[in-house]
Amino acid sequence: MKPDSSLSELRLALLEFKPAWRSAIVMSLVVGLLGFTSTAYMLEVYDRVVNSRSVMTLVMLTLVTFGAYAVMEFLEKIRSRLLWSVGIQFEMKLSDRIYGAMFDGLLKKQMGNAALLVQNDFRTVREFFNNPALSAMFEVPIALVAVFFLFLINPLLGWAGVGGALAQTFVAWMIQQASRKPLLEAQRRAQEAQVYADASLRNTQVMESMGMMPAVLAQWQKKQNTFLAFQARASESAGSLNAVSKLLQQLMGSVMLGLGAWVLLENQLNGGASMMIIGSVLVGRMLSPLTQVVQQWSAVVSVMAAWTRLDTLLTQIPARTQNMALPAPKGELIVDGLVAAPPGQQQAVLRGVQFGLPPGCVLGVVGPSASGKTSLARLLVGVWTPLSGKVRLDGVDVHIWNKEELGPYLGYLPQGVELIEGTLAENIARFGDMDMGKIEDVTRLVGLHDFVKNLPQGYATPVGRDGGVLSGGQRQRVALARALYGNPVLVVLDEPNSSLDEAGDAALSQAIVTMKSRGTTFVVITHRTTVLSVTDRMLVLRDGTQQLYGPTAEVMQKLMPAAAAAPAGAAPAAAQGA
Repeated sequence: MKPDSSLSELRLALLEFKPAWRSAIVMSLVVGLLGFTSTAYMLEVYDRVVNSRSVMTLVMLTLVTFGAYAVMEFLEKIRSRLLWSVGIQFEMKLSDRIYGAMFDGLLKKQMGNAALLVQNDFRTVREFFNNPALSAMFEVPIALVAVFFLFLINPLLGWAGVGGALAQTFVAWMIQQASRKPLLEAQRRAQEAQVYADASLRNTQVMESMGMMPAVLAQWQKKQNTFLAFQARASESAGSLNAVSKLLQQLMGSVMLGLGAWVLLENQLNGGASMMIIGSVLVGRMLSPLTQVVQQWSAVVSVMAAWTRLDTLLTQIPARTQNMALPAPKGELIVDGLVAAPPGQQQAVLRGVQFGLPPGCVLGVVGPSASGKTSLARLLVGVWTPLSGKVRLDGVDVHIWNKEELGPYLGYLPQGVELIEGTLAENIARFGDMDMGKIEDVTRLVGLHDFVKNLPQGYATPVGRDGGVLSGGQRQRVALARALYGNPVLVVLDEPNSSLDEAGDAALSQAIVTMKSRGTTFVVITHRTTVLSVTDRMLVLRDGTQQLYGPTAEVMQKLMPAAAAAPAGAAPAAAQGA
């Protein structure tokens, strides 16, 4: 069967496991039918054993009953393992897609902090595959069989059973109405508290040094208390109705026994007196699936909410398309009429930026704060999508270029240095195949090799979460080595020397000169003038617009009169901004 394009990705993934669903349904039906074993045993004992007074008949019936129970237990275990296996395969099938959507959501700022909790939602959906509520849903057809038997015994008992089922369904609906909103709100508040705690724990040093911990703890506790209040409200709303559901199930057994006795007295009970007990057992069997669903209703609400959030994520962030493979770039960079805004916004932060760099050229980008320098860096490496204009590498738009294919040819050092938890070697090699020769070459290039060599674990030293075991300058050098690893053809450095000392600054300049000689094109964004000595061209930005562009010496010469014309107190600031 061809997949229906109108179905969501999650539903399409479920449809791929049709054989497993059919097997689970068949096993559930068999288990449900075997659930009538006690009823059949009771009927046969009352009918055959009591009337025949045969011990052998009783023994054989007991053995058959034990065999039926053994088969039922075996099938339940097989069904449980089957559904667990389906959940694992479902997760394996969609894990890459979910992670990619979460990654793109954070990259494009479409999901905010909610994207960080996607994995929790995915786990909730996967775990529901082995939830008793799902198995109970498979056994709903058996409830219809129980109703059919009740009508055979007596129509009054049948209608009484239907009335009990409707009452149980109504209670389930009331639980859904009463608890759904508080449960969803409790989940949302719990996520907020989790995100807040995670964000605050990333700043423990700042909190400790400035005595912020009590205030931050109070804010987290406030969010946590709000979550607990909604959770308590949901539990209170559902608790009383769950008690009603349990009472209804117990009451129906007595009601059916009483009705059976009354019908027997009227000589209208088909099958004799034993049918009073059997009718009571049948109605319990009929209500069992509904009762299990009611008992697991919080899990049902949680999985429905998680499913909706995952469905929304995958709808809002489609899978990346695989473009045709392109030849390796040489490093020619063309920026043509670039107009750009942060993702999700329309107010431009860059307007009309235009320049071109041949392979092996070094461009220095300067300008005051908030002039659009970091935005330009993100556009050059394809992280942001321009509103208009293009960034082309060897004539190809970097935004549409397959990032897995283009990535090895690009180097990027962001202004906020971010290392990933792992070893130094793994971070430098971008968590790909580690060539220790290349790793050592690039660390020597940035002046980091001697430091790493003196570490007890060398290149196998863990950097910790966010590179927390390294100093600011060390993190910046590791990130610089990562950007230069593999001899990329285009390297974009955003404030690469902000945390470097004089020796680090000199190593940076030498690394640029060395990589330039190999044909690497550089775009270096900086507030410090030392690295400008190795640039060939210079771009001056102000308020998101291009003020000057050309050979470094010419641009510097044009900037000097402006600095000289500034008031005495402002002249140093003007020069530093340039």
